Amino acid sequence: MKNRESILEIKNLQTSFFTEDGEVKAVDGVTLHVPKGQTLGVVGESGSGKSIMSLSILRLIQKPGKIVGGQILFNGQDLVTKKEKEMRKIRGNQISMIFQEPMTSLNPVYTVGEQIAEAVQVHQNLNKRDSMAKSVEMLKLVGIPSPEKRVHQYPFELSGGMRQRVMIAMALACNPDLLIADEPTTALDVTIQAQILELIKELQQKLDMSVIMITHDLGVVAETCDYVAVMYCGSVVEYSDVQTLFSNPKHPYTVGLLNSLPRHDIDQDELEAIKGSVPSPTEMPKGCRFAPRCPHARDICIDRLPELTKVDEQSQIRCWIYTDEWKDQGEVNLQSEERTIEG
Repeated sequence: MKNRESILEIKNLQTSFFTEDGEVKAVDGVTLHVPKGQTLGVVGESGSGKSIMSLSILRLIQKPGKIVGGQILFNGQDLVTKKEKEMRKIRGNQISMIFQEPMTSLNPVYTVGEQIAEAVQVHQNLNKRDSMAKSVEMLKLVGIPSPEKRVHQYPFELSGGMRQRVMIAMALACNPDLLIADEPTTALDVTIQAQILELIKELQQKLDMSVIMITHDLGVVAETCDYVAVMYCGSVVEYSDVQTLFSNPKHPYTVGLLNSLPRHDIDQDELEAIKGSVPSPTEMPKGCRFAPRCPHARDICIDRLPELTKVDEQSQIRCWIYTDEWKDQGEVNLQSEERTIEG
């Protein structure tokens, strides 16, 4: 991976939930970094640990969940070791988050202006009048018409797209260094989705901000991200720049994801599917988490869990195929079709 200064480095992060059925390792050894001023896409199936990882960054994991290991280095400081009082100064100020569902994230009994103003009052010590003026300014920034009127409206009076813009305005009110966007276009129609994604890109450039884009939509990743981390069963299985991931995917799971997408450049009678299903969180395989579904799995895959390993300047992969232990006279062809990104 090419060296770039990172705003966030996650090293072997482990977040577990302790239930009556035993320990559930929701995030199990995640290692990744977010380059300054760049967008990292985090993709994977539902239950892969994407959202739990983002909540871990903000230290918002509630019981029975707990961060049990690893480091979260934000501008060189380990957030895992910080006291709650210190974290409150960071949340919403240096690191902000756009949550998945704006209707449940916004408080229905307060106007949108009051909710934006609250964050500004807490972190920037502005009085009520100045903080409301800041709310108007932020609504204008995110493209909401008549912001002077909208600040006095309640969430139920706004459309889904408007509410999502309000969430973005709240997240950006204190000019954060890092924005975490957790499925920011969920439940929005396609036209509004495109507007929201374009808005985030524009604001990122204007505010010189780093972004973590959490999504299951590979189209969103191709359109908005510079780097990609593919997660499976709580771990990162592939990390690379976006161009490399789409043109030369290396992990069998990533290849399966891409082969399941419809293609406009070739004739397809039916889409390919990844066989099998995601293992139960309480009954994880002993070795590679993907081994039960992988067409290339061998004994070493079933018996031992591979490490996330740098395989070239662009990619890190968690797979035995790319290690010295993988001994085979024949070559493994992971890609049924060559894939490229347009543009």
